[in-house]
Amino acid sequence: MTGGWQGDVLLGGIVLLGSSVQWLTGMGFALVAVPALILLLGPAQGVVLANCASGIICVVGLVGGWRRVRPAAMVPLCVAAACTVPAGAWMTRRLPEPVLLLVMGGLVTVAVLLVMRGARLPALRGTKGAVVAGAAGGFMNSAAGVGGPPVSLYALNAGWTVREFVPNAMFYGVVVNAFSVAANGVPELSTPRWIAVVAAMTAGGVIGRTLASRIPERRARLLVLLLALTGGVTALGKGLWGL
Repeated sequence: MTGGWQGDVLLGGIVLLGSSVQWLTGMGFALVAVPALILLLGPAQGVVLANCASGIICVVGLVGGWRRVRPAAMVPLCVAAACTVPAGAWMTRRLPEPVLLLVMGGLVTVAVLLVMRGARLPALRGTKGAVVAGAAGGFMNSAAGVGGPPVSLYALNAGWTVREFVPNAMFYGVVVNAFSVAANGVPELSTPRWIAVVAAMTAGGVIGRTLASRIPERRARLLVLLLALTGGVTALGKGLWGL
C-alpha cells in the first residue's frame, strides 16, 4: 500500500482513468480501476471504493436515460444480484489477501476474455439468463468490485444495441453497488484521499465526455478491455507471488 502524497496522486490518477473510460464508453470504471485499486489499497478497501465510485457515476449517468430502462429485464437481474451480494462480501472478509488477489484477478481476466470473445451462451437468454447474469454480477461486484461483464454478456445474447445497453447497465450499477456498499461498508480513506477521489471523478467525467465524440466507440472499448486484462493479469501475478 502506498502512503503519503504520492499515494494520493496515484489514487487520483487511477480514479481519473476509470472515470474517463466510463464516460467515454458507458462501461469500464471497475474493469480498469479495480485491479489497480486493490494493489494500491488492498483487496477490501479497493473493492469498496470501486463500489462507491461506480455507484455515484451510474447515478449521474442515469439522470438523462432513465426512461430507456427496461423494468422487465432489470427486476430479475437486480433481485438475483441482491441474493448473491452477501456471499461475495463474506468471501472478501474471510480469504487471505494473496488468495483474494488471485480470485479477483482471475474473475476480471476471465470476464474480460469472455466479453472480448462476444460469447454466445444459451444460459444467458430470457428471464433465466437475466437471473444467471444478475446473480453472477452481484457476487462478482461485492467480491471483486466488477459486476458489469455478466450484464454485458446478457445484453449481447439478448441482442441489445449500445443505446439500449447503457441506461440499463447504469440502472443495474446503481442497484448492485448500493447493495454492495451496504454489505461491505464505505472505504476508510483520509480526507486528502477523499478529495483526490472526488476531484478525479469530476475531471474524468469532463475528459470522457469530451473524448466521446472524437474516439470511435469500438476502439475505445477495446482499449478499456486491454487495460482491464492487463490489470487482471497483474493482480493474478501478485497473488501468486504472495502465496
